[in-house]
Amino acid sequence: MTETRPSLLELEMRDDFVRRHIGPGESQLAAMMEALEVDSLETLIDQTVPASIVAEEPLELPDPVPERQALTDLRRMSNRNEVFVSMIGMGYYGTVIPTVILRNVLENPGWYTAYTPYQAEVSQGRLEVLLNFQQMVMDLTGMEIANASLLDEATAAAEAMALSHRVSKSKSHRFLVDLDCHPQTLAVLATRARTLGIEVAIADLSNGLEAAGEQAGDFFGLLVQYPGSSGAVRDVAPLIAEAQGRGALATVASDLLALALLTPPGEMGADIVVGSAQRFGVPMGYGGPHAAFFATKEAHKRQVPGRIIGVSVDSTGKPALRMALQTREQHIRREKATSNICTAQVLLAVIAALYAIYHGPDGIRKIAARVHRMTKIMVAGLKRLGYEVETECFFDTVTVRVPGQAARIAAKARESRINLRVVDADRLGVSFDETTRRGNLEALWTVFSSKAPKRLDIDRLDKEVESVIRGPLRRSSDYLTHPVFALYHGETEMLRYLRWLAAKDIALDRSMIPLGSCTMKLNASTEMIPITWPGFSDIHPFCPASQAEGYKRLFAELESWLAEITGFDAISLQPNAGSQGEYAGLLTIRAFHAARGEG
Repeated sequence: MTETRPSLLELEMRDDFVRRHIGPGESQLAAMMEALEVDSLETLIDQTVPASIVAEEPLELPDPVPERQALTDLRRMSNRNEVFVSMIGMGYYGTVIPTVILRNVLENPGWYTAYTPYQAEVSQGRLEVLLNFQQMVMDLTGMEIANASLLDEATAAAEAMALSHRVSKSKSHRFLVDLDCHPQTLAVLATRARTLGIEVAIADLSNGLEAAGEQAGDFFGLLVQYPGSSGAVRDVAPLIAEAQGRGALATVASDLLALALLTPPGEMGADIVVGSAQRFGVPMGYGGPHAAFFATKEAHKRQVPGRIIGVSVDSTGKPALRMALQTREQHIRREKATSNICTAQVLLAVIAALYAIYHGPDGIRKIAARVHRMTKIMVAGLKRLGYEVETECFFDTVTVRVPGQAARIAAKARESRINLRVVDADRLGVSFDETTRRGNLEALWTVFSSKAPKRLDIDRLDKEVESVIRGPLRRSSDYLTHPVFALYHGETEMLRYLRWLAAKDIALDRSMIPLGSCTMKLNASTEMIPITWPGFSDIHPFCPASQAEGYKRLFAELESWLAEITGFDAISLQPNAGSQGEYAGLLTIRAFHAARGEG
C-alpha cells in the first residue's frame, strides 16, 4: 500500500492562522455537523444561504500565508517607514511607554481582548482605571467632571461644539474658532458643522474679541487652543470671560503634560476642556488610535458625550463601579443620545491613566519640566545664532522666523533625520517631547548654523535660561492628589496592581464574552505584535509621505482586498470607529444625492 505524502505547502499550511485563531477544530466541526444533522459545512451553507446571493467565482485575493510569513511581510513594510526624530508637534509627540505597562497591558490579552465594559459586574478592573482616567483629567484641567475618553482631540472639539450649540443661551449658529488651533481640528469641525447647520468662523483671537472685529461677530461657542498650535501660551481667561459675557460657552483645547506647569483652563473659567491623552504613554502610530479627553462643568453632565464612570454600590452594599452616564450605547434610544458618533478608547485611556499612576504627580511634573527646559535651551541657542523666535511664552513648541528659508532648513534637518513643521515659506515650527535628547538639540542647532558647535554649549545655556511661564500662567494648584497616584511607582507594585485589576475583569484569556464582536477582541496575538515596532508606532501623521512608504503599501493592499471582498470600487480607511464609519456612509449618500441635484 502506497502512503500518500502531503506536499510541502500543505505541511506549512497545517499550522494555519484560521484554524488556530478562529477554529473550530476537526473534532468540534464533526460534533457540530452531527448535532445539525448535515454531512459537511458546504451542505450547511447550501441549506442556509439563498442561492441568489452565493458568489459563483472565488475572490481574487492572494493566497493565505502562515503567521511567520505574515510577520515577515509586515516587518518589511515597517522597515520601509523611516523613523526620524519628530519635532513637528501639532498634537502628536514622542512618548516613552513604561515597560511594565507595555508588557502587562498593551501586550496582554487580559486587557486588549476585553469587550467594552457594558457589563459592569465583569469589568470592575477596567472601570477602576477609567475612573482614575477621569480623575486625572479633572485634576489636570481643573474641571468638575470628565468622561472616560473619546476617539481623538478633533472629535472631542466637535462634540464640544455640539454641546455648546445645545446649551448656549445665544441665538447664533456661529461657532468661533481661534486661528491657532490644530489644522486637523479645524477640518473635523468643518465637516461636523455642515450637518448640524452650524457656521464655523475662524479668526485671529490673540488680542481678544474686540481686536478681531467683524471676524468675531455673534457666536454661541468659542474654541481656543492652549498652548496654541504655534506653541504660543497666552492668558485665555479674558477671552473666556468675553465669550461668556455674550452668552456663549468657551471651550479650551489643551495638553495634559503642559497643564502640569500651566494654570488649568478650569481655573480660567472654561466651560469645556478637550484634548488628547496621546503623550501619556501612547505611541503616535501615524495618527492613532489615541484616547481623547472631554471635561466640563457639573451643570452640563447630562449633555456630556460618551460615557462617565460612577461609583455605586452592589447588592451586598459594597462599593462598585458602573457606567453611570452613557451617550451612545446599544441600549440607549437614539432620540435620547447627545451624540451618535462619539466612541470611547478604553484600552488607550487605560494606558494613559496607568502612565499617570506609575509616574505620579512628581514624575509628571519632572517630565513636563524637562521638556520645557529643552525648549528654553533651544530657543536661547537659536537667538544667539541670530534667529527670531516669534513665540515669547511657550511650553514645548516655538515658531521660528526664517525669511524665505523654511523649505531649505527643513530639508537640511531631514538630512540629519529630524522632521520640523513648515508653517509657511518664512516660518518653521519646532516641538520637543519626552523623547528629546541633548544630541537632538546640538544636531538641530547645526542645521540652523554650521557655526553652532563652536558657539553654543548646552550646560552653559541651561544655567542661564529662565522660565517663560510666569504670573497668572504658572500653575499653583496641586494635581493627582488621590492616593492611587502615590502607591504604584515601583515596577513590582505596579505589576501587582495590574494583576489585581485584571482579576476583576473577564476577557478572552478567561472566558467567552457574551456580547457583540467589535473592538479588539478578535485580534490574534500575531496581529498585535507589529503595533509596538518603531517602524509603525513612532511615525508622526504629518511626516513627509516619503517616510511612510510602508504604511502606503499597507493601506493600498488592505483597500484593494476590502474592495474585492465587498464588491465596491473604492474603500476609505479614514473612519476610526464603527460609529464614524456609519456617519461617513451617511455623508457619502448625502453627497451623492446633492451631486444629482437632489440635495
